Amino acid sequence: MSDTSIQNMLANMKGMHASDLHLKAGMRPFYRIGGHLRALNLPELHGDEIDRIMNTIIPPQRRAFYDEHGDLDFATTLPDGERFRVNVFRAGNHMNAAIRRVNSTIPSYAQLHLPPIYSQLIDKTNEGLIIVSGITGSGKSTTLAAMIEQINETRHENIVTIEDPVEYLIRPKKSIISQREIGIDIPTYGEGLKYVVRQDPDVIFVGEMRDKFTMTAALQAAETGHLVFGSLHTADAMQAFARILEFFPSVEHEFIRGSLSNSMRAICAQRLLPGCQPEFPLVPATEVLLNTPTCKDLIRKALDDDMPELIASSVGEGMHSFTHSLAQLVNEELVFRDTAMQFAPNADALSSQLRGIKTTAQSMIHRVRG
Repeated sequence: MSDTSIQNMLANMKGMHASDLHLKAGMRPFYRIGGHLRALNLPELHGDEIDRIMNTIIPPQRRAFYDEHGDLDFATTLPDGERFRVNVFRAGNHMNAAIRRVNSTIPSYAQLHLPPIYSQLIDKTNEGLIIVSGITGSGKSTTLAAMIEQINETRHENIVTIEDPVEYLIRPKKSIISQREIGIDIPTYGEGLKYVVRQDPDVIFVGEMRDKFTMTAALQAAETGHLVFGSLHTADAMQAFARILEFFPSVEHEFIRGSLSNSMRAICAQRLLPGCQPEFPLVPATEVLLNTPTCKDLIRKALDDDMPELIASSVGEGMHSFTHSLAQLVNEELVFRDTAMQFAPNADALSSQLRGIKTTAQSMIHRVRG
């Protein structure tokens, strides 16, 4: 590769199976391939060069926001339909960029290796709040897109999304869809949520629940008969529930618990693990908390510490813990045992479910000897 244009670097990501492109002032560009950073065969880029090449794809109406705040999120699409989520940020007084390649088509649950409860949730739920949580890069946006697409394919609904930025372009099928992007269609999440119920939505998707106002608006919409989806940057279901409460002062917690016990349908947490099959380089481990009658009771009585036990003991109802999910991934030979142990929230609990399962090293030795 010799062309340092941003269009060329983006266009080559698909063929290289790269998930991300990183542009750092004073360094060569990097792709992330299979979870690992790989330097491109290109010269170092200085800050003004990054500014110049990135300015060709930054939406003109958003440039002033970057200049003022030193940070900007947006999405861009190549002529062939390949789509990318872009963050440009100022560091050392120079522009840098982190760019994530987004699949042009929305993957199915099977392609994402998500458990059946994700689809069952959509089949059984017409109103309420569903939250997908995970750390940055855990695949939340893709999972939520798959859930919205299931509704789009199977139900006649009016879907309104508020995203920063719009990652997956959802083509109307049975449903009608309005995708609103922060900074282009509306200035903030708050402004988008302020009037969303006046747009006659059946389904509302909030790209990120990041403050009290956003969370309050989502709960109010869920309580008034809408199906609301949102994401939280938390590692597991318990942290997601705690984060919701943190948005509000303690004097309001009793009220918020009552609202959550009535309107919340599920918290689905996930994290991506390195896969052991070349065709599946990354696979999700998941944790699901369903708002069953028992869960409602725990929420109202503030017995949050009992929720992990409820999750672990309710697998037959669709709930499951990360430990259960990790064990399944190992048994299905999608991840190696030692990889699962590295990501396990409780290594001893996982180990008890994985007696006799090979580690990465043992598997490689077996292959060599074979």
